[in-house]
Amino acid sequence: MTPPRTAIVTGASRGIGLAVARRLIGHGMRVAMVARDGDRLRAAAKPLGAAALALPCDVRDAHALSNTIEAVRSQLGAAPDVLVNNAGMFKLATVDTVDPQEFAEAIETNLIAPFRLVRAFLPEMRERKRGHIVSIGSIADHAAFPENGAYAASKFGLRGLHEVLRAELIDSGVRATLISPGPVNTALWDEVNPDARPGFSPRSAMLAPDAVAAAVMFALTQADDVNIDEVRLSRA
Repeated sequence: MTPPRTAIVTGASRGIGLAVARRLIGHGMRVAMVARDGDRLRAAAKPLGAAALALPCDVRDAHALSNTIEAVRSQLGAAPDVLVNNAGMFKLATVDTVDPQEFAEAIETNLIAPFRLVRAFLPEMRERKRGHIVSIGSIADHAAFPENGAYAASKFGLRGLHEVLRAELIDSGVRATLISPGPVNTALWDEVNPDARPGFSPRSAMLAPDAVAAAVMFALTQADDVNIDEVRLSRA
């Protein structure tokens, strides 16, 4: 197995993204950490040392994301060995009440930005016959829940993108993995307050972000000829 050396992780200032970045750096990798809130991102990256490269960017902004892609190439010397598409937007609303702009922003964040990053880095991964694309999905990429119209549409779409990637990448040397966890105790739930909403998992019963990061590392550390197509995680 050829150990990965570099990575880019979106949504890396907190939650799952930060837990993944910590794990990757702990395995000796340089990690480009991308997130919208620059101050929070820099504060999260600082304790991780020189291996953590803080690159503030709103992934919904195509121009800003294009500049960040070029910064990643410049600072890492090439396309990264690992791409972790984690940045996510999650807001609850019924289909007839969701704001169309918020629906569009969910698609931009959860689906179009991952596509743009894959499209940017995949050609170089193919050329060198090495790379790993990890998509952080959700239970909502294969199960429907009320008030999840925007989120489910984007996550079902991300799962579809992953399935097409798997079909296109067979025998290429480039691997693709979808990690689909149940509810994870991250800041995405702050506005929802699931503990006070009947039918929702209380935060104490959710997965920890590091459980998802461990699943990412499991997929990344398999032999070169092994692809972990999909991992579904739930609280035991």
